[in-house]
Amino acid sequence: MEQRTYNQYCATARTLDLVGERWTLLLIRELLTGPKRYGDLLASLRGLGTGLLAARLKHLEREGLTRKVTLPPPARTPAYALTEAGEELGPAVLALARWGLKWAMGERGEDESFHAGWAVLGLRACFDPQAADGLRAVYEFHVDDEVLHARVDDGTVETVHGPAQYPDVRITMTEEAFVGVTSRRFTLSDAIQAGTATTTGDAEALRRLTGLFRLPARAARPTAREAGS
Repeated sequence: MEQRTYNQYCATARTLDLVGERWTLLLIRELLTGPKRYGDLLASLRGLGTGLLAARLKHLEREGLTRKVTLPPPARTPAYALTEAGEELGPAVLALARWGLKWAMGERGEDESFHAGWAVLGLRACFDPQAADGLRAVYEFHVDDEVLHARVDDGTVETVHGPAQYPDVRITMTEEAFVGVTSRRFTLSDAIQAGTATTTGDAEALRRLTGLFRLPARAARPTAREAGS
């Protein structure tokens, strides 16, 4: 597959030459949370065919943004991981996510896929370090069959796929409830009252949870008429 280029001696254009093709940044998004097998990537990126996925992975590997690895035991299977250069795209991807939460997100479309695992990056994008001042707690989230956790340590956060060893708070909810809370159609308290979510663990850590991850206030993009006025 021929690589397209803007043919501009500009850092932004050169970066877009590398990651601006369709699906490429979403592959980066998937790998920012850790190495993934080919099948994992295909399952998370519904609509991306096997041929195009293979081409995008070859491109990223050729450009030094990803590398092939072998997962540790017990898996011991081939996978893809980001290089140092690929990892340094993380802040840019999180900045795009924050922008999207404010300017691009609306109601979920009927044909739009969703994976709770995407919240691993979403939690990082929404984290408020000031709200976590002095707090050390581990939050474990169970969303249907997916499990992830966030480790908060006095103004910093680490979010990871999989269960925590010693969670201070465990939150269990349906995918529908998770989407509803994150899209601000209702609150976690509403979901608990409706029976679609449950919580256990340290009451003080749970009380501080809603302040730790703050969704930016949504804003409407101007219409063509408004922009031209």
